[in-house]
Amino acid sequence: MTVTVPLPRSPLDGGEALARWYEHELGWATAAGPPVQLVTGLRFDVLELPATAGRAVLRRLGAATGPVALRGRRMRLLVAAGSAEELPGLLDWLEWGGISLDLAMLGTDGRMTAPAPPVLPVSPGARQDGRFPPGPSVWLRAPEPGREVESSLPALRPSLRGRTAEGVAPCLARLVAVAAAECHRARLLTAARTHRPEPAAGTGAQQRPTPQRFASS
Repeated sequence: MTVTVPLPRSPLDGGEALARWYEHELGWATAAGPPVQLVTGLRFDVLELPATAGRAVLRRLGAATGPVALRGRRMRLLVAAGSAEELPGLLDWLEWGGISLDLAMLGTDGRMTAPAPPVLPVSPGARQDGRFPPGPSVWLRAPEPGREVESSLPALRPSLRGRTAEGVAPCLARLVAVAAAECHRARLLTAARTHRPEPAAGTGAQQRPTPQRFASS
């Protein structure tokens, strides 16, 4: 009689462990990958902009932002759910309406690639360092497990519910104003570098003055 021995159960793969971390530690909905996606429009929306402009925004605003992620050349700042619907009107009010800024929002039914959390909880005695392998998306400012992240996200109408240890939750209008200005600045700098005229032949080297002849008296 042949007895088939079942294969041992494998531990959670990286994608399943990643999804479980976000669902259990933060209560955020995920979508199966690969790569694992965070569902936007439920607990938060995402303001997306070029990384060069995003770094300037972070320098100007300091800690007055929520969690921030980086994927390639795009930076993603988490903002309050519902902010995506406010963006067009907000840009018009800030007098940026109709100007191409490369500034976008991920809202209802949107997807954001899940960055690797800083630490993966493991069972006692497990021989693991508790860290996720690096992925295509990383946190620059990671959300803190066990803390209500949503109440500290930039919102159009911050309230007492959005009060954090540092003060009232950041204002979405200020964030968008700074982001729009830095996106516009980045586009102008890129256009200037792209359309810089080539120097005329012979102008690169220093020209020596042509000696002049004067008639003797």
